[in-house]
Amino acid sequence: MEKEYDIIIIGTGTAGRTLAGRAESSGMKFAIIDSREYGGTCPLRGCDPKKVLAGASEATDLNNRLKGKGAGTEEPLKIDWPSLIRFKRTFTEAYPREAEKMFADMGIDMYHGRARFKNENTVIVGNDELKGKYIFLATGSKPRKLKIPGEEYLTTSEEFMELMELPERIIFAGGGYISFEFAHIARRAGAEVLILHRSERPLGTFDPDLVDMLVRASEAAGIKILTNRPVVAVEKAGDGFLVRTEYKTETGSEVQVFNADMVVNGAGRVPDIEDLQLENAGVRAEKKGIIVDKHMRTSNPLIYAGGDCTAEGIQLTPVATLQGEVAAANIFDRNGAEADYTGIPSAVFTIPVLASVGISEEKESDKYRVIFRDRSTWSTTRRAGMEFAASKIILNEKNDHIVGAHILGPNAEEVINIFAMAMRLGFRTSDIRKVVFTYPTICSDIRYML
Repeated sequence: MEKEYDIIIIGTGTAGRTLAGRAESSGMKFAIIDSREYGGTCPLRGCDPKKVLAGASEATDLNNRLKGKGAGTEEPLKIDWPSLIRFKRTFTEAYPREAEKMFADMGIDMYHGRARFKNENTVIVGNDELKGKYIFLATGSKPRKLKIPGEEYLTTSEEFMELMELPERIIFAGGGYISFEFAHIARRAGAEVLILHRSERPLGTFDPDLVDMLVRASEAAGIKILTNRPVVAVEKAGDGFLVRTEYKTETGSEVQVFNADMVVNGAGRVPDIEDLQLENAGVRAEKKGIIVDKHMRTSNPLIYAGGDCTAEGIQLTPVATLQGEVAAANIFDRNGAEADYTGIPSAVFTIPVLASVGISEEKESDKYRVIFRDRSTWSTTRRAGMEFAASKIILNEKNDHIVGAHILGPNAEEVINIFAMAMRLGFRTSDIRKVVFTYPTICSDIRYML
């Protein structure tokens, strides 16, 4: 059956929901499609439920850090994993129904199924053909395949968050933020944890000096991290698995084998676009995702895209929101809005947290002034019972602007927002020094970081 719409949205995650929010005020006829539960990755199987798990690990770790410092239990605490998963589900189980009710209340027609393009303005989903004046692609991302023998034995981060029992020995394949965050959670739950990373540097998008310190903090917590160890195969071995890695030596390469009860795919995520048949719609894509311009328009002027499926910006929920807003402004208001990625922060929710915004010293070492502070002995770090903390602020002394900030330590995920705001709004370093923060707080440390 063929139906006509003003707007067709493919994907109900952050970017799709953002654009759908214009349904009532626009007076246009909307359709929205998803092949999975309505809601998308972040609230159902991504950052939101992950942060619930991370919160429990932070609370458990804080108890253990403060033993002998006026608090903490006599016996070290471990996460009660089954009760934590049940608690996590209170955040996720009702969300799809709530999302569908929201779309229904806005008068949006809903479809369930895998969408594909028939031509430049028509989408097929199930037995329906939907023709749109505009189409917005917000299909999100999915776990990256390692393309190795035994791929079928790997556990995804989504599956990890549904486990009712945590295995004793866990190997994470890949040294990105997914592996580091879940490794810290699993370790606080009592698991033996190993991260195998294919190259020399884990967490490659973050500042190398602070990553080195985070690696030391991770190892101090009992997490083993091996670099230059690409996973080349996974084999079933009784109730567990054999994980084979290959590493280079002076004379060639050698294979090393590790035993695990679970192997988690932490190799990152890729755009979920491979079966959309974009070529039928004249939409260009590359390895990183759908190609869009600064207005979030694809190579087909009737089709826009936003969120993790695009080649623009980094895969973050705030970026998906921003891109959804820009696409909406151009579709409905036709005001030429452009995506501005200045000052967008990111964080790795480990213990301690590593947060970052802007450029790193490594990329622009000859142009700017770099201020590094080892904050391990600062009172805000010590009273949290932490041993590792630092900051690196990068300044453009010609105009007194902050162009990069990297923070490791307690509450880093909150403090980075101050630097992000300064960068996005064009504040000078001298402007920030004028701010009077509550004391004693991590934010009151900012003047000493500068």
